[in-house]
Amino acid sequence: MGTANGPSPHDAPFLPTKPHFVNKKFQVFFDLFRSYSQPRFRTRYRHWPLSARDRLQLENQNLKLAAVRTADFNFSLPPELIAQHPTPRRDDSRLLVLHRHDGQTEHRRFRHLPELLHEGDVLVMNDSRVIPARLRGQNARTNGRFEILLIEEIAPNDWWTMLRPAKRASVGRPIALQDPRGNPAGIDAEVMEKNEAGWRRLKFSGTPDIRDRLEQLGETPLPPYIHRSREQQEDRERYQTVYAGAAAGSVAAPTAGLHFTTNSLAQIRGRGVEICFVTLHVGPGTFLPVKAEEPAAHKMHEERFEVGLETVRRVNAAKSSGRRVVAVGTTTVRALESIAASNHGKIVENKGKTDIFIYPPFRFQIADALLTNFHLPCSTLLMLVSAFVAADEIRGREMILKAYAEAIRERYRFFSYGDAMLIL
Repeated sequence: MGTANGPSPHDAPFLPTKPHFVNKKFQVFFDLFRSYSQPRFRTRYRHWPLSARDRLQLENQNLKLAAVRTADFNFSLPPELIAQHPTPRRDDSRLLVLHRHDGQTEHRRFRHLPELLHEGDVLVMNDSRVIPARLRGQNARTNGRFEILLIEEIAPNDWWTMLRPAKRASVGRPIALQDPRGNPAGIDAEVMEKNEAGWRRLKFSGTPDIRDRLEQLGETPLPPYIHRSREQQEDRERYQTVYAGAAAGSVAAPTAGLHFTTNSLAQIRGRGVEICFVTLHVGPGTFLPVKAEEPAAHKMHEERFEVGLETVRRVNAAKSSGRRVVAVGTTTVRALESIAASNHGKIVENKGKTDIFIYPPFRFQIADALLTNFHLPCSTLLMLVSAFVAADEIRGREMILKAYAEAIRERYRFFSYGDAMLIL
């Protein structure tokens, strides 16, 4: 529970999230929940118009109320609406605008985004570069094939990975890498260990650093719902933002940024909007569905991030002067809110890891508007946007699913190569 002296564990980026309240009957008492453990509770709230039954329910078992259920974030999506390819032009994507104050929607094109931004807004984007993290290999003993997804570098030639088929990737298994055409690459890997998440630690040999060979051997790490037998050239270009920086490390794209063109960025700057960047290297865990029955039981994988001094200056100045901070993508939100939760609502120059998991209700301290794509059912990303639509409340889930239902009726395209949503 939160206290008057600081953020709740849910707000803290480096602690597990606690169960959330969803019983609508108690929504109006949410402030009470945050202060329930405080000594002044009875004095502060003794005049609330609560019935004896409600008082008993609030105090019974220290407010052990029903938690948000993962199944509450499920929805049905026609498979043909899962975008398999990007639009011919990046800004040809459609844009659904959702107004939080009244739930009204607008149907636009992404090229209209500059018109929806205000002079003085600060647009914050994730400039992490996607690496060609998908490798192919075969069992050096049986010639059985493996697909390798690089996840996190421990040291040169030492990586945590996801292997498929995983059941054959036992500790000690030798794997000979191949190029995209199936020819021997002259690089070997050995499975060193397996962690609780099922990832395998691989030690590479035959090259000073496997990173230096990824452009020749690796393929774009498209998510499994985009069907490819082999990488296509468009994927190497279009599964990367036009503003990706030198910091390479993402194994999944910050997809909200895929719609921007150099021209649209110039138009946005021309309207007096400031643009700045964070770097959060996106891991596969961000996009995985939550399998636990309650989100509180789900553990997010850590992701590396960095926020520099220029972004700190611009964002804090905007918050101090009442100007909007517009976050491009859920990864940007996670980086900003992780830092703010530990620094009294401000961001500071920071470099580290975060496993923050945002779901309703959540008190956002930095982001005032959010540009995002349409997300998978029961995913952490869908939970985050639900929390954002109705910050500090639980009704955001209904609002988001209503907007998603409208998007489905209007035949919007979903997921990584799909259309965009702007939440104002």
